[in-house]
Amino acid sequence: MKYSEAGVGRVFVLRLEHGDRIPDIIEEFADNHQVNGALVFFLGGAEKDSKVIVGPEDGKEAKPVPMVTLLKDVSEALGVGTLFLDQQGKPKLHLHSAFGRGRDTVTGCTRQGVEVWKIGEVVMLELTGSSACRKVDPETGFELLDV
Repeated sequence: MKYSEAGVGRVFVLRLEHGDRIPDIIEEFADNHQVNGALVFFLGGAEKDSKVIVGPEDGKEAKPVPMVTLLKDVSEALGVGTLFLDQQGKPKLHLHSAFGRGRDTVTGCTRQGVEVWKIGEVVMLELTGSSACRKVDPETGFELLDV
């Protein structure tokens, strides 16, 4: 295990609009407000056909191929993630969410694009004083947290 200590800076409360796309809207906000690290909470609705990464096709591959699924209908959503700068100095969100409708639930990563349906609320807790950043791991191709 590796770690980096951080403090809590600003706290942002965002109301996302219908059609806003996660992760783009959150990364853009962070870039505009010079947020280099944050803990991100998301609550709201997700539009039909939003893309969710639901795992690697085969967990044994050296460079896993992501499995992407489309949400079958409008869904309730709840997510938590982190945001840190990538190697180009741009904010990069890693947000996992659960999307539910009735008794069906899809859980996965939002990096392929989840559109907000009507309601999207985000609370972002800025993390300060940390050297953590995202770097591409040559073995897997994942942007991993480097501390």
